[in-house]
Amino acid sequence: MTEPNNITVRNNPDRHRFELLDGDTVIGESHYTAHQDADRAERIFYHTVVDDSYGGRGLAAVLTKQALGETVAEGLAIVPVCPYVKLWVRKNDDYASDVVTVKPEHLQALAALGGK
Repeated sequence: MTEPNNITVRNNPDRHRFELLDGDTVIGESHYTAHQDADRAERIFYHTVVDDSYGGRGLAAVLTKQALGETVAEGLAIVPVCPYVKLWVRKNDDYASDVVTVKPEHLQALAALGGK
């Protein structure tokens, strides 16, 4: 596998995910769903994956950093259900004030997705 040349991240709101691309090829995804809390709109991140052939290059961090940055820029709180996103926010306090503790209603919202 050659080194990726043109790595970008884009939000694909129709598919409820941020996509990591090498050129035009999707090589990673960070899935989310919207949730409305009484105080603030939230984005629940529940699954992040990068193609195995691109592993070990820090690309999940690139994807996560941009996904969370855009989320905060949109005025949304971050709900880190995904284990990778949860670990990333623990190690990077850039978004500490924008992270919401996972609550039962967040898990219920994910359960309502029914395997999406």
